Amino acid sequence: MLDIKSIPAFNDNYIWLIKNSDQRCAVVDPGDAAPVLEYLQQHDLSLEAILITHHHNDHIGGIAELVRQFPEVDVVGPANEPVPTLTHPVEGGDQIELFGEIFFVLGLEGHTLGHIGYVGDGKLFCGDVLFAAGCGRVFEGTMEQMHTSLSKLAALPEETEIYCAHEYTASNVAFALAVEPDNEQLQQFRDEVIRLRAQNQPTLPTTLRREKWINPFLRTDQQTVIRSVATRTQQTDSLAIFTALREWKNEF
Repeated sequence: MLDIKSIPAFNDNYIWLIKNSDQRCAVVDPGDAAPVLEYLQQHDLSLEAILITHHHNDHIGGIAELVRQFPEVDVVGPANEPVPTLTHPVEGGDQIELFGEIFFVLGLEGHTLGHIGYVGDGKLFCGDVLFAAGCGRVFEGTMEQMHTSLSKLAALPEETEIYCAHEYTASNVAFALAVEPDNEQLQQFRDEVIRLRAQNQPTLPTTLRREKWINPFLRTDQQTVIRSVATRTQQTDSLAIFTALREWKNEF
């Protein structure tokens, strides 16, 4: 089993550090090198790999400095996006090995056109596609692409731990409660999120099982969710419901 640590960056980013048992590690989406270098130094770790999910600067801004300090580092990332200094371009369907564990690469288009995720060892690193109680904005792709990407994630084993890249949980929960005010699981989760954030603790990782109970974007087949967007769309298919939810969240 790999050990995962969160390194906070900027206002609400998490850079995930994946550590094995002999002081080697990888980081996911290092938007800033400084907190990573500080953590590596404090814990006497050697950086072997950088995993990138997409090209936005708050996910790749630290790569250049990390490569300068660790010239041998393997920089893995989406083949179809403009990420500097990639040494190992990958796309959906590929797999990589990390400290003896196999991670599968998932194509997760929508937030960006070439967004990918990595799933292995019971863990999912999904960048800005799925968040606790929410999902990413559709910037470059289409609503249909984002909906397809979320459907791929929903098909993973329910115990999968989800490591997304932002601490957006509190605001996502507020929206989810606007969609499903009577969802008891969601009300309980809200209380937990308030407690964790009051102690400055991360609300992540979440699990796919929990997300299926609380995340409106994974609950587009539920009557409570369908009813909540009835004034926004007459259609009831999953894509129409997802699109109505995402547009509502954009202005929420």
